Amino acid sequence: MTHGTNIKEGEFKTGGVTTVAVAHAVHDTYSAFLPALLPLLIEKFTLSNTLAGLFTVFYQMPSLLQPLIGRLADRKNLRLMVILAPSITGAAMSTVGRAPSYGFAAFLLILAGISSSTLHATGPVLGSALSGNRLGRGMSFWMVGGELGRALGPLITVTAIAYLTLDGLPWLMLAGVLTSIFLYVRLDPISTRTNHEDTQLHWREGLNKLRRIMLPLAVILFIRSLAMSTLTTFLPTFLTREGSSLWMAGFSLTILEVSGMVGAFLAGGLSDRFGRRRMLVISFVATPILMFLFVRANAFWKLPLLVLLGFFAIAVVPVFMAIVMENAAEQRAFANGVYMATSFVLHALAIIVVGLLADLIDLRFTFLVSAGLLPLCLPFVRLLPKSLRSA
Repeated sequence: MTHGTNIKEGEFKTGGVTTVAVAHAVHDTYSAFLPALLPLLIEKFTLSNTLAGLFTVFYQMPSLLQPLIGRLADRKNLRLMVILAPSITGAAMSTVGRAPSYGFAAFLLILAGISSSTLHATGPVLGSALSGNRLGRGMSFWMVGGELGRALGPLITVTAIAYLTLDGLPWLMLAGVLTSIFLYVRLDPISTRTNHEDTQLHWREGLNKLRRIMLPLAVILFIRSLAMSTLTTFLPTFLTREGSSLWMAGFSLTILEVSGMVGAFLAGGLSDRFGRRRMLVISFVATPILMFLFVRANAFWKLPLLVLLGFFAIAVVPVFMAIVMENAAEQRAFANGVYMATSFVLHALAIIVVGLLADLIDLRFTFLVSAGLLPLCLPFVRLLPKSLRSA
């Protein structure tokens, strides 16, 4: 399968889709090294919190390049970049702890960020090419791979530091190299290219065609990001201020992410059967109710509510991706790149807004406000196109 005309045809190829998800899992395991390494980097370079926080910005900044990468991937086969991503990101993230200076560490993180942007702009397109007419299910596999990697990364890092010390971390890049070899063998006949020279759209025309999807989706993404920022970035802080131990606060975030992984795995496939918009409506109705209950619940009930919150709140990401690529068959990589870059910018803005609101008032109020805003997504869901298989 090498051309976009075949993307919607054929059966769901479980082995191939799983291979792409494995690439995502291994890659995001490396990208999740940074939070665990940050305390060591702060000590090594005697950094302020601001300079330490910029490390995350250096890594995420290349995400803005994803529309350009996607545009190129629609015209040329960037399969090799997907194959090399685990090796490049693995090498950069495994050696950042041994960087001789702050500037060199920043360079390594930017390199890893470029590799990450290439994978995230083109990897879902390869997955869609192997998903046949079950695009939602394919995006669920992709999402689960990333969530699994982000869950394993910090655990692997702290374990490796304990046994290998910081100087021994470069050995971890070996897994990325082996993964790239595996991907080279498994993904040989696949292409990221989704159109021929005579059917290529000018980028302005491509953006114009995406406008009817991205405008309502951007509003949804920002409102949702306000809630997700409180649930992920500020959850441990909120729980410790409510009286939980630091260990329990961290464990609660793990529970949220794991249940979200299960929800993401199921939601994409269910959207193939029952419709994309219907799954979004369920999430935007259930999530605010659960958030209100969570804020007011005692310690005993907070745990099961977190499980349900992760399931309903995180599950919709593969549905978003399926909507974007389903309605951009001739420029899937470009459309996915635009979506990813938009999501990054809006999520970063939402974190700032949530932080300011929490500083002005408090986190409990911020949780309630972000939950109360979620139903505002519902009118914009109606503006999204219906899924091609069902309403």
